[in-house]
Amino acid sequence: MLPQEVQAIIDEMKAERIRGASYLAKRGAEAYLKLAELLTGEDLFETLKEMRTEIIGVNPTMASLYNLIRFIPLTDNPEFVKAKAEEFIKLSEEAKREIGNIGSELIDENDIIITHSFSSTVFEILKAAKMKGKHFKVILTESVPDYEGLALAKELEKLEVPFEVITDSQLGLFAKKATLALVGADNITRDGCVINKAGTYLLALACHDNGVPFYVAAESFKIHPELKADEVEIVERKFKRNHFLIRNYLFDVTPWKYVRGIITELGILVPPKEV
Repeated sequence: MLPQEVQAIIDEMKAERIRGASYLAKRGAEAYLKLAELLTGEDLFETLKEMRTEIIGVNPTMASLYNLIRFIPLTDNPEFVKAKAEEFIKLSEEAKREIGNIGSELIDENDIIITHSFSSTVFEILKAAKMKGKHFKVILTESVPDYEGLALAKELEKLEVPFEVITDSQLGLFAKKATLALVGADNITRDGCVINKAGTYLLALACHDNGVPFYVAAESFKIHPELKADEVEIVERKFKRNHFLIRNYLFDVTPWKYVRGIITELGILVPPKEV
């Protein structure tokens, strides 16, 4: 059984609805830090085995959680666990900053950027472009049913970046007004497909039909080293509205042929040959 303090972090991760794979991976690393404070020796070793199941169970679709548990070794040494968890957090923060720098160079003056959901890596790109003095506008979806897009709108408001919020069903209508599409990713599969908030595939199709370049921003730890798209478990969270049961897959799959490039801290990769 996990220590209560660690279980509390896991429970918080499971309850999170707005922030995505980057945030959950960081919180997972923080759970390992807490574990290293509390346990040593055989107790630590056995609990680390349990943590592998618990972390993946937060959201099996997310490659970042899979790569986190691969990064943290099974050991009885708490200092080693602490060092690896701190390294993961540091590398992820550095990756996000580098993605912001690389991705912001794709933004031209007066671009109209369309996005879906709330990606912290996409936000880092927009923030970096703003700091470089570029002028642009963002079209973003409200991203039902959890309304992650409204969280992004609040952050853009603080940056004083002009934006327009649309309903998800208007993606096709507004894609033709955009000059660039930027989305995040929860998983980039071995065959180069992008798994992200449901609706991403529809945006990619609309951009393809309208000649809008479609880029994905993702740290390299979101690339799954083993699974192809049809092998990934896509999480569904059904809900009721009035007395009707609503089907609600949290993610969809965008084939690589619709993706111009994947912006990582290593550079812009072209799927699937460079993934």
